[in-house]
Amino acid sequence: MTLFSEKVSLLGTENAFQIGPLIKSLEEAGHQVVKCNLGEPDFNLPEYIKEEIKRQIDLNNTHYCDPQGLLPFRKAIADQINETRGLDISPDQVVVFPGAKPPIGLAQQIYLNQGDEVVYPSPGFPIYESFIGYVGAVPVPLHLKEEEGFSFRGQDLEKLITEKTKLIYLNFPSNPTGAVATKEQLEEIVDVIDRKCPEEVRIYSDEVYEYILFDGSKHLSIASMKNMAKRTIIVSGLSKTFAWTGGRVGYAVFPDPQEAQMFKLFNINYFSCVPPYNQEAARLALESPLKHKYIKEMVQTFQKRRDVVVEGLNAIEGITCQKPKGAFYVFPNIEGVCENLGIMDAFNELPNDIKKRTTPSTLFQMFLLFQYDVATMDRKAFGRIGSENRHFLRLSFATDLASLELGIQRIALASKDRDGFWKFIREGKNLYY
Repeated sequence: MTLFSEKVSLLGTENAFQIGPLIKSLEEAGHQVVKCNLGEPDFNLPEYIKEEIKRQIDLNNTHYCDPQGLLPFRKAIADQINETRGLDISPDQVVVFPGAKPPIGLAQQIYLNQGDEVVYPSPGFPIYESFIGYVGAVPVPLHLKEEEGFSFRGQDLEKLITEKTKLIYLNFPSNPTGAVATKEQLEEIVDVIDRKCPEEVRIYSDEVYEYILFDGSKHLSIASMKNMAKRTIIVSGLSKTFAWTGGRVGYAVFPDPQEAQMFKLFNINYFSCVPPYNQEAARLALESPLKHKYIKEMVQTFQKRRDVVVEGLNAIEGITCQKPKGAFYVFPNIEGVCENLGIMDAFNELPNDIKKRTTPSTLFQMFLLFQYDVATMDRKAFGRIGSENRHFLRLSFATDLASLELGIQRIALASKDRDGFWKFIREGKNLYY
């Protein structure tokens, strides 16, 4: 008999949270760490939402409620989805979750059998890949190419579709790359799905960054395309749009009420319900006209930061960085820096047991953190399978401009510090996390 089940070892994680204790240890030692690791807006929750939370608590709205979500809130979600996607969904198709993350794993538990295949973007949100082995399914990463704007076309997806395909994850705007889907691109994807996939295949459309768009970009949902509403799960939430990451209010819209009821059943088993006072405040967040000014100002701030960060990174020898059209991340290519510092050679010289736990981009990530006090994320944090020889970092620009400028300065210094990097390697500490 063993303490833990065999399955639990197959479950992955979200490495952005793994870095937190390392940052804390550095700060406790007196370091000023520039935090570009977490995707958390540095804005405060709008006052009108705060006041509604307080009001609901004062009304003693603190007890159990419908595990599917409060009907007024589900109606507000349905109205918002219908208005922005041109659909005709009902509140019975909506389920409320503690954040937009739970439906990722729940979808795999509910739809997949042993051996079913899951197609997901890589680089992509790590929880897509994390659950697949745990539920006994087969991961099929769709590798996004830098030269194609970290996006993909219908023909790229078609190559991966088999008779075992059961679940396809899409994420636009994208974490970690900021890619935004075009109508032409979605039409190609829809054509492939129509031709290659039976009706039981589900499209999981993660649209949590739907309002964070730059340069006049527009968000298009695949659910709005012909024949796709009956196949698509639309997922979003309030963490990013309203800087409410701690509120844990997310939701999903399902093709029909029957599927929604299945997810409600899992809510009952796992969570019981989302706090009703938060749901009422979330309803007001979606319905109030005050949201437009708040979102506009936040997006304008993010766009200014994006421009500064992209320009700063591209000025560093050995780094190239595309300009994202949405979300609040950049995903620079650091292959040149890895070559200039000799990181590839250092990686090849490592013992095999350490090699298995790190990559060249991880080595630069940890060098930046422990020698230059800049917290970033490495490439393998966004899909480990097939990520070898892909040398990128993710930086969140959801932090203040002065800190971002300081971070860029430190990265520029680190990118030239070959002697410092090799000293870091010889010390043999903090080569992985």
